[in-house]
Amino acid sequence: MPEPAVVRMQGKVCVITGASSGIGRATALGLAHLGATIVLVCRNRTRAEATRAAIVTASGNSQVEIALADVSIQAEIHRLAQELLGRYPQIHVLVNNAGTLERRRSTTRDGIETVFAVNHLAYFLFTQLLLERLTTSAPARIINVASGAHRWGPLDMSDLQNARHYRALRVYGQSKLCNILFTRELARRLAGSGVTVNAMHPGGVATGLGSNNGWWAKLIATVLKPLILTAEQGADTVVYLATAPEVARVSGKYFVKRQEEQPSLAALDDDTAQRLWQASVELTVGRRQGLHA
Repeated sequence: MPEPAVVRMQGKVCVITGASSGIGRATALGLAHLGATIVLVCRNRTRAEATRAAIVTASGNSQVEIALADVSIQAEIHRLAQELLGRYPQIHVLVNNAGTLERRRSTTRDGIETVFAVNHLAYFLFTQLLLERLTTSAPARIINVASGAHRWGPLDMSDLQNARHYRALRVYGQSKLCNILFTRELARRLAGSGVTVNAMHPGGVATGLGSNNGWWAKLIATVLKPLILTAEQGADTVVYLATAPEVARVSGKYFVKRQEEQPSLAALDDDTAQRLWQASVELTVGRRQGLHA
Protein backbone atom coordinates (compact mmCIF):
# COMPACT_ATOMS: atom_id res chain seq x y z
CA MET A 1 0.00 0.00 0.00
CA PRO A 2 1.18 3.60 -0.53
CA GLU A 3 2.82 5.01 2.60
CA PRO A 4 0.53 7.35 4.57
CA ALA A 5 3.37 9.88 4.89
CA VAL A 6 3.50 10.17 1.09
CA VAL A 7 -0.17 10.02 0.08
CA ARG A 8 -2.99 11.38 2.18
CA MET A 9 -6.66 11.19 1.26
CA GLN A 10 -8.42 13.37 3.83
CA GLY A 11 -11.46 15.00 2.30
CA LYS A 12 -11.60 12.50 -0.54
CA VAL A 13 -14.75 10.40 -0.93
CA CYS A 14 -14.13 6.87 -2.19
CA VAL A 15 -17.01 4.61 -3.27
CA ILE A 16 -16.27 0.87 -3.40
CA THR A 17 -18.69 -1.80 -4.62
CA GLY A 18 -18.54 -5.35 -3.29
CA ALA A 19 -16.94 -3.93 -0.16
CA SER A 20 -17.95 -6.44 2.51
CA SER A 21 -15.28 -9.02 1.68
CA GLY A 22 -12.19 -9.82 -0.36
CA ILE A 23 -10.59 -7.18 -2.55
CA GLY A 24 -13.32 -4.63 -1.88
CA ARG A 25 -12.91 -4.85 1.88
CA ALA A 26 -9.11 -4.75 1.65
CA THR A 27 -9.29 -1.74 -0.66
CA ALA A 28 -11.59 0.05 1.75
CA LEU A 29 -9.20 -0.63 4.62
CA GLY A 30 -6.21 0.58 2.62
CA LEU A 31 -7.93 3.83 1.69
CA ALA A 32 -9.27 4.28 5.23
CA HIS A 33 -5.69 4.10 6.53
CA LEU A 34 -4.93 7.05 4.24
CA GLY A 35 -7.70 9.15 5.74
CA ALA A 36 -10.34 8.95 3.02
CA THR A 37 -14.08 8.96 3.57
CA ILE A 38 -15.12 5.44 2.60
CA VAL A 39 -18.48 4.41 1.20
CA LEU A 40 -18.98 0.66 1.44
CA VAL A 41 -21.47 -0.52 -1.17
CA CYS A 42 -22.73 -3.87 0.10
CA ARG A 43 -25.71 -6.14 -0.41
CA ASN A 44 -26.14 -7.42 3.15
CA ARG A 45 -26.55 -5.02 6.07
CA THR A 46 -25.18 -7.37 8.73
CA ARG A 47 -21.99 -8.03 6.78
CA ALA A 48 -21.70 -4.35 5.90
CA GLU A 49 -21.92 -3.26 9.52
CA ALA A 50 -19.36 -5.88 10.57
CA THR A 51 -17.02 -4.69 7.82
CA ARG A 52 -17.45 -1.06 8.82
CA ALA A 53 -16.70 -1.83 12.46
CA ALA A 54 -13.59 -3.81 11.57
CA ILE A 55 -12.24 -1.08 9.28
CA VAL A 56 -12.87 1.68 11.81
CA THR A 57 -11.09 -0.32 14.51
CA ALA A 58 -8.14 -1.25 12.31
CA SER A 59 -7.64 2.18 10.71
CA GLY A 60 -8.76 4.57 13.44
CA ASN A 61 -10.78 6.33 10.73
CA SER A 62 -14.44 6.80 11.67
CA GLN A 63 -15.39 8.18 8.25
CA VAL A 64 -16.57 4.80 6.98
CA GLU A 65 -20.16 4.72 5.75
CA ILE A 66 -22.54 2.13 4.29
CA ALA A 67 -24.77 2.13 1.22
CA LEU A 68 -26.87 -0.97 0.58
CA ALA A 69 -27.75 -2.25 -2.88
CA ASP A 70 -27.97 -5.41 -4.96
CA VAL A 71 -26.05 -4.37 -8.08
CA SER A 72 -27.51 -7.22 -10.11
CA ILE A 73 -30.74 -5.20 -10.25
CA GLN A 74 -30.69 -2.05 -12.36
CA ALA A 75 -33.39 -0.28 -10.35
CA GLU A 76 -31.23 -0.82 -7.26
CA ILE A 77 -28.25 0.75 -9.03
CA HIS A 78 -30.35 3.79 -9.92
CA ARG A 79 -31.59 4.08 -6.33
CA LEU A 80 -28.06 3.70 -5.00
CA ALA A 81 -26.69 6.37 -7.33
CA GLN A 82 -29.41 8.83 -6.36
CA GLU A 83 -28.73 8.15 -2.68
CA LEU A 84 -25.01 8.80 -3.08
CA LEU A 85 -25.56 11.93 -5.16
CA GLY A 86 -27.77 13.25 -2.38
CA ARG A 87 -25.27 12.38 0.35
CA TYR A 88 -21.98 13.44 -1.21
CA PRO A 89 -21.41 16.80 -2.95
CA GLN A 90 -18.16 15.37 -4.26
CA ILE A 91 -17.00 11.86 -5.20
CA HIS A 92 -13.30 11.47 -5.98
CA VAL A 93 -12.74 7.72 -6.39
CA LEU A 94 -15.03 4.99 -7.70
CA VAL A 95 -13.89 1.38 -7.43
CA ASN A 96 -16.06 -1.02 -9.42
CA ASN A 97 -15.27 -4.35 -7.78
CA ALA A 98 -18.46 -6.34 -7.12
CA GLY A 99 -18.45 -9.54 -9.14
CA THR A 100 -19.77 -13.07 -9.42
CA LEU A 101 -18.93 -16.43 -10.98
CA GLU A 102 -21.88 -18.70 -11.71
CA ARG A 103 -21.52 -22.37 -12.56
CA ARG A 104 -24.88 -22.50 -14.33
CA ARG A 105 -26.58 -19.86 -16.44
CA SER A 106 -29.15 -17.77 -14.63
CA THR A 107 -30.79 -14.42 -15.19
CA THR A 108 -31.37 -11.39 -13.00
CA ARG A 109 -34.65 -9.73 -12.18
CA ASP A 110 -34.10 -7.65 -15.34
CA GLY A 111 -33.88 -10.81 -17.45
CA ILE A 112 -30.16 -10.42 -18.12
CA GLU A 113 -27.59 -13.21 -17.74
CA THR A 114 -26.24 -12.85 -14.21
CA VAL A 115 -22.47 -12.75 -14.75
CA PHE A 116 -22.74 -10.21 -17.58
CA ALA A 117 -25.19 -8.14 -15.53
CA VAL A 118 -23.09 -8.02 -12.36
CA ASN A 119 -19.55 -8.06 -13.74
CA HIS A 120 -20.05 -5.65 -16.63
CA LEU A 121 -23.42 -3.89 -16.83
CA ALA A 122 -23.32 -2.89 -13.15
CA TYR A 123 -19.90 -1.27 -13.72
CA PHE A 124 -21.23 0.48 -16.81
CA LEU A 125 -24.49 1.77 -15.37
CA PHE A 126 -23.21 2.80 -11.93
CA THR A 127 -20.30 4.68 -13.47
CA GLN A 128 -22.57 6.50 -15.91
CA LEU A 129 -24.94 7.58 -13.15
CA LEU A 130 -22.08 8.98 -11.02
CA LEU A 131 -20.04 10.38 -13.91
CA GLU A 132 -21.22 13.99 -13.74
CA ARG A 133 -20.46 14.11 -10.00
CA LEU A 134 -17.02 12.57 -10.57
CA THR A 135 -16.33 15.12 -13.31
CA THR A 136 -17.32 18.10 -11.16
CA SER A 137 -15.13 16.65 -8.38
CA ALA A 138 -12.08 16.30 -10.66
CA PRO A 139 -9.37 15.29 -10.35
CA ALA A 140 -11.14 11.98 -9.86
CA ARG A 141 -10.32 8.36 -10.59
CA ILE A 142 -12.27 5.26 -11.60
CA ILE A 143 -10.74 1.82 -11.09
CA ASN A 144 -12.36 -1.23 -12.67
CA VAL A 145 -11.34 -4.55 -11.14
CA ALA A 146 -10.83 -6.82 -14.13
CA SER A 147 -8.79 -10.03 -14.36
CA GLY A 148 -6.19 -11.90 -16.35
CA ALA A 149 -9.13 -14.18 -17.12
CA HIS A 150 -10.01 -11.70 -19.87
CA ARG A 151 -7.58 -13.72 -22.03
CA TRP A 152 -9.77 -16.83 -21.88
CA GLY A 153 -11.66 -16.06 -25.04
CA PRO A 154 -12.93 -13.41 -27.45
CA LEU A 155 -16.24 -11.64 -26.99
CA ASP A 156 -19.12 -12.85 -29.14
CA MET A 157 -21.10 -9.69 -29.83
CA SER A 158 -23.94 -11.77 -31.26
CA ASP A 159 -24.33 -13.68 -27.97
CA LEU A 160 -23.26 -11.31 -25.18
CA GLN A 161 -25.46 -13.11 -22.68
CA ASN A 162 -24.25 -16.58 -23.66
CA ALA A 163 -27.72 -17.91 -24.35
CA ARG A 164 -26.41 -20.42 -26.92
CA HIS A 165 -23.34 -21.80 -25.15
CA TYR A 166 -22.72 -21.31 -21.43
CA ARG A 167 -19.36 -22.37 -20.00
CA ALA A 168 -18.80 -20.83 -16.59
CA LEU A 169 -15.11 -19.94 -16.76
CA ARG A 170 -15.33 -18.66 -20.32
CA VAL A 171 -18.34 -16.51 -19.42
CA TYR A 172 -16.48 -15.10 -16.44
CA GLY A 173 -13.47 -14.35 -18.65
CA GLN A 174 -15.67 -12.59 -21.19
CA SER A 175 -17.12 -10.37 -18.47
CA LYS A 176 -13.59 -9.38 -17.47
CA LEU A 177 -12.78 -8.64 -21.12
CA CYS A 178 -15.80 -6.35 -21.08
CA ASN A 179 -14.29 -4.53 -18.09
CA ILE A 180 -11.18 -3.65 -20.08
CA LEU A 181 -13.05 -2.72 -23.25
CA PHE A 182 -15.32 -0.48 -21.17
CA THR A 183 -12.31 1.08 -19.45
CA ARG A 184 -10.62 1.93 -22.72
CA GLU A 185 -13.74 3.37 -24.37
CA LEU A 186 -14.63 5.39 -21.27
CA ALA A 187 -11.09 6.78 -21.10
CA ARG A 188 -11.40 7.91 -24.70
CA ARG A 189 -14.66 9.70 -23.93
CA LEU A 190 -13.28 11.29 -20.75
CA ALA A 191 -10.07 12.65 -22.28
CA GLY A 192 -9.39 16.11 -20.90
CA SER A 193 -12.10 15.91 -18.23
CA GLY A 194 -9.82 15.42 -15.24
CA VAL A 195 -11.31 11.98 -14.60
CA THR A 196 -9.12 8.96 -15.27
CA VAL A 197 -10.18 5.34 -15.56
CA ASN A 198 -7.98 2.27 -15.44
CA ALA A 199 -8.47 -1.49 -15.15
CA MET A 200 -6.38 -3.91 -13.14
CA HIS A 201 -5.77 -7.60 -12.52
CA PRO A 202 -5.61 -8.41 -8.79
CA GLY A 203 -4.08 -11.86 -9.25
CA GLY A 204 -5.55 -15.06 -7.88
CA VAL A 205 -7.07 -13.81 -4.64
CA ALA A 206 -8.74 -15.74 -1.83
CA THR A 207 -12.23 -14.20 -1.96
CA GLY A 208 -15.78 -15.48 -1.77
CA LEU A 209 -16.22 -15.28 -5.55
CA GLY A 210 -18.19 -18.29 -6.72
CA SER A 211 -18.77 -19.55 -3.18
CA ASN A 212 -22.39 -20.21 -4.04
CA ASN A 213 -21.29 -22.93 -6.46
CA GLY A 214 -20.59 -25.55 -3.80
CA TRP A 215 -18.07 -28.36 -4.38
CA TRP A 216 -17.09 -27.05 -7.81
CA ALA A 217 -15.79 -23.73 -6.46
CA LYS A 218 -14.19 -25.44 -3.46
CA LEU A 219 -12.32 -27.84 -5.75
CA ILE A 220 -10.92 -24.98 -7.84
CA ALA A 221 -9.90 -23.10 -4.69
CA THR A 222 -8.13 -26.18 -3.32
CA VAL A 223 -6.19 -26.80 -6.54
CA LEU A 224 -5.13 -23.18 -6.82
CA LYS A 225 -4.40 -22.63 -3.12
CA PRO A 226 -0.58 -22.55 -3.49
CA LEU A 227 -0.92 -19.70 -6.00
CA ILE A 228 -3.52 -17.68 -4.11
CA LEU A 229 -2.75 -14.16 -2.89
CA THR A 230 -4.26 -12.50 0.14
CA ALA A 231 -7.02 -9.96 -0.39
CA GLU A 232 -4.61 -7.27 0.80
CA GLN A 233 -2.09 -8.24 -1.88
CA GLY A 234 -4.83 -8.22 -4.50
CA ALA A 235 -6.07 -4.79 -3.41
CA ASP A 236 -2.62 -3.19 -3.44
CA THR A 237 -2.82 -2.16 -7.10
CA VAL A 238 -6.35 -0.79 -6.62
CA VAL A 239 -5.17 1.49 -3.80
CA TYR A 240 -2.14 2.46 -5.89
CA LEU A 241 -4.31 3.46 -8.86
CA ALA A 242 -6.65 5.39 -6.57
CA THR A 243 -3.93 7.42 -4.89
CA ALA A 244 -0.48 7.40 -6.50
CA PRO A 245 0.66 10.77 -7.93
CA GLU A 246 2.59 9.05 -10.73
CA VAL A 247 -0.60 7.70 -12.31
CA ALA A 248 -2.70 10.83 -11.79
CA ARG A 249 -2.86 11.47 -15.55
CA VAL A 250 -2.73 7.86 -16.76
CA SER A 251 -6.02 6.63 -18.23
CA GLY A 252 -7.36 3.73 -20.27
CA LYS A 253 -4.63 1.32 -19.18
CA TYR A 254 -4.44 -2.15 -17.67
CA PHE A 255 -2.27 -2.75 -14.59
CA VAL A 256 -0.82 -5.81 -12.89
CA LYS A 257 1.20 -5.46 -9.67
CA ARG A 258 1.31 -1.67 -10.07
CA GLN A 259 2.79 -1.99 -13.53
CA GLU A 260 1.09 -1.17 -16.80
CA GLU A 261 0.74 -4.29 -18.95
CA GLN A 262 -0.60 -5.01 -22.40
CA PRO A 263 -3.95 -6.81 -22.28
CA SER A 264 -5.05 -9.29 -24.92
CA LEU A 265 -5.48 -8.24 -28.55
CA ALA A 266 -9.25 -8.66 -28.09
CA ALA A 267 -9.14 -6.07 -25.30
CA LEU A 268 -7.46 -3.59 -27.63
CA ASP A 269 -10.16 -3.78 -30.31
CA ASP A 270 -11.60 -0.25 -30.51
CA ASP A 271 -14.48 -1.28 -32.75
CA THR A 272 -15.60 -3.95 -30.31
CA ALA A 273 -15.28 -1.47 -27.43
CA GLN A 274 -17.62 0.96 -29.18
CA ARG A 275 -20.10 -1.78 -30.09
CA LEU A 276 -20.07 -3.03 -26.51
CA TRP A 277 -20.77 0.51 -25.30
CA GLN A 278 -23.79 0.78 -27.58
CA ALA A 279 -25.07 -2.64 -26.54
CA SER A 280 -24.59 -1.73 -22.87
CA VAL A 281 -26.68 1.42 -23.29
CA GLU A 282 -29.42 -0.63 -24.92
CA LEU A 283 -29.35 -3.24 -22.14
CA THR A 284 -29.60 -0.77 -19.27
CA VAL A 285 -32.44 1.44 -18.21
CA GLY A 286 -29.94 4.28 -18.33
CA ARG A 287 -31.27 5.71 -21.58
CA ARG A 288 -34.27 6.99 -19.59
CA GLN A 289 -31.83 8.87 -17.38
CA GLY A 290 -30.14 10.67 -20.26
CA LEU A 291 -27.28 8.29 -20.98
CA HIS A 292 -25.93 8.62 -24.49
CA ALA A 293 -24.51 6.10 -26.93
